[in-house]
Amino acid sequence: MKHWFSVAVAMLYLALAQVAAAQEAPVNASEWSLYKARFLDRGGRIVDNGNGGISHSEGQGYGLLLSYLAGNRADFELIWRFTSSEMLLRDDGLAVWKWDPSATPHVTDANNATDGDLLIAYSLALAGAAWGNSTYIATATRMAQALLQKAVVVHGGRTLLMPGSTGFSARDRTDGPVINPSYWIFEAFPVMNALAPSPKWQDLSDDGIELLRSLAFGSARLPAEWVSVKRVPQPAAGFASEFSYNAIRIPLYVARAGLGDAAYLRHLMGAIAPSGRPMATINLATGQPMDVLSDNGYRIIVDLLDCVANGTKVPADVQAFQPELYYPSTLQLLSLAFLREEKPACL
Repeated sequence: MKHWFSVAVAMLYLALAQVAAAQEAPVNASEWSLYKARFLDRGGRIVDNGNGGISHSEGQGYGLLLSYLAGNRADFELIWRFTSSEMLLRDDGLAVWKWDPSATPHVTDANNATDGDLLIAYSLALAGAAWGNSTYIATATRMAQALLQKAVVVHGGRTLLMPGSTGFSARDRTDGPVINPSYWIFEAFPVMNALAPSPKWQDLSDDGIELLRSLAFGSARLPAEWVSVKRVPQPAAGFASEFSYNAIRIPLYVARAGLGDAAYLRHLMGAIAPSGRPMATINLATGQPMDVLSDNGYRIIVDLLDCVANGTKVPADVQAFQPELYYPSTLQLLSLAFLREEKPACL
């Protein structure tokens, strides 16, 4: 009874998705065609061409979300078939995180990655509501329930999102819990609450934003990729103390969820791309830039922050979509979709 009650609540809560689906798709057909030609294989696998050609639950989740935003049901179903048959192999309803075409068996790590699970469940819920597919909703519900049980914990008065079901908790590490703040996909939490109602989802959002504000390490005053929250938050042992490729999506997630005030967004914008210096990953121990982030998919995030915080127009050159690498191309389409739906005056 509870399962079907939550499905019904989700269908009602997500009814607005049907309205959105009837409007112009926030990812246009040309962009989606370019994206899928580069990263989607015939079997429904999203290929991370910057990471040895592997696939992962994050990529499958992004593929589902982008195909939904493009209004392409056939491609959504293709990606979902691969995801469900090749990655939803665990007995708890969550996905294995890594699938390697060069390995036998292809699954080389059966732990889950919580951001991938969130993206998959979120996309299934949106598509299920918009397209009237109760199977999508039922699967999303099971995943949301599993995430509550396996990945959401309370420690030190905070509600935390574990990066995976094993390997990061206080039981697993002497400096645990260890979190990755880029795994907080804030826009998904209200949908997860509709699927699997619990006050923990709102707590997760509230505590996540408060925690982010406290993660200001080194002279750059930015969050590290991996953070120990055993006591006072600090960069986790065994991981590089960096604001890097994972963390670059944090401001995008905050903005897409409509969270973070203008002052905080301006802080992120100035810290990621200080005046006179190109956007780059940052060594938090030294404050020095490392890899320059020249792809439009990275650069548009700073311009998106400038739009949200200051109303500044987004330059036309960073709007041009010419996909080369999976990850920045994904971030660029998510940025463009947000701007078209929420901030069209900036385009």
